[in-house]
Amino acid sequence: MADDDWFERALRELDGEERETADEDAGNESDDGEDRPTTDEPDGFDDAGEEFGDLDRDDEESGGPDVDGDSDDESSRRDDTGADDPFVEDFATAFENAPRPSGAESDDELGFGAFGEAGDDGFEFGAFGDDEFGFGGPGDSAFDEEAFESEIERIEIGINGLDEMVLGGVPERSLMTVIGSAGTGKTTFGLQFLEEALANGENAVYITLEESEEAILSTAEEKGWPFRRYAEADRLAVVALDPIEMANSLASIRSDLPRLVEEFGASRLVLDSVSLLEMMYDAPSKRRNEVFDFTRSLKEVGVTTMLTSEASEDSPYASRYGIVEYLTDAVFVLQYVRPSDFRETRLEVEIQKIRDANHSRETKPYEITDEGISVYRQANIF
Repeated sequence: MADDDWFERALRELDGEERETADEDAGNESDDGEDRPTTDEPDGFDDAGEEFGDLDRDDEESGGPDVDGDSDDESSRRDDTGADDPFVEDFATAFENAPRPSGAESDDELGFGAFGEAGDDGFEFGAFGDDEFGFGGPGDSAFDEEAFESEIERIEIGINGLDEMVLGGVPERSLMTVIGSAGTGKTTFGLQFLEEALANGENAVYITLEESEEAILSTAEEKGWPFRRYAEADRLAVVALDPIEMANSLASIRSDLPRLVEEFGASRLVLDSVSLLEMMYDAPSKRRNEVFDFTRSLKEVGVTTMLTSEASEDSPYASRYGIVEYLTDAVFVLQYVRPSDFRETRLEVEIQKIRDANHSRETKPYEITDEGISVYRQANIF
């Protein structure tokens, strides 16, 4: 055809320098010397008409053979000035050649080093484990849990098994409550809590709204705890108050508590029971305000305090009026468990909360013996 003859004639006329110049301008000379058709695009444009200068593209980018004679293993291509073109480098080469922060002599100091060479990088991300930011393995975390917990003084409650459920001990000066129905051992719990301090040479205060001073001292002696001797040595103050009298003079009692604690140098205080105090107020708003003010005054005294509270009739996990568990730092729940076969009624204890302390979420059986309360930490209820 006429067009084909014209095209062939045009190709034959291109020889010597004219053909070489045309090939370079069009970027069409292949490695094997075969010619490819030229285009009418002006110099400085590629086949798509986009301006790239005389930038060559290798066979992976253009789909054809290497057009500039460079080997495939070269990591960079050059533009018309001969400079390396960073846009055609592979990622690994570009990262290798990237500028580093001043003072950094290796990739490890950038924090993206050997992906496994522990501790060699400045930002400690390298080993997938041993890093200062705590993202790593269990061995080397920057967050020192022991150091953190040591900042808060901890104390033991004094009940075998239960102390193991409180991991590390109860924070000192906490305000705690023990919730339970009648017969679950709330009073024994409070007495045993004070015995732990008294046996270690500390002083304590016991405020009772239910029993007389003599009854409290006798109950403690039945468990083998020499409360009478502590009281005679002025290391223990047992204060028996009538609930009505206390409700009527609560303001003066709140002001007298700091003086009482200071006189005895007490480190622990027990109030048995706060439910009787709550019962003295008919209006819920008045009850909440008075209990709130009283618990706040106990915290201001600066001793570790234990309140006992009757459980709600609707739930063993709530106090009678549902107030004290929200105002205290720790809540222990004592309750009966009756199995379906009705063969034996058991007692169980649960730690509902402890602020600023780890604790077990398990429910464990316990017994009230002639030596006090003992929790079976390794046993289950059923």
